[in-house]
Amino acid sequence: MSFQAYLDTVETKTGLTPRQLIDLAGEKGFGTGTKAGPILDWLKTDYDLGRGHGMAIVHVITKGAKIDAKHVGSGGTHSDASDELWLDGKATNPLSS
Repeated sequence: MSFQAYLDTVETKTGLTPRQLIDLAGEKGFGTGTKAGPILDWLKTDYDLGRGHGMAIVHVITKGAKIDAKHVGSGGTHSDASDELWLDGKATNPLSS
């Protein structure tokens, strides 16, 4: 599953785009310097997200939308179309097929 697919699945499960979750995390005081544990606890408690999907959200909360380019276009299981994740909802993603 690509990184973007993880974010899209989180949106399906929670009804919230990644950007909305980032905003909610900010309201809770989570951001760049926050460790994964407290964010994962919040996501599990409020949205019943497991660790894998939670870690995708942890990444965008703490590191932003940029990912390592090594998976871009690799054709592998974790291949993404871009090194920039789309955070504004899967329905509006210009790279979706």
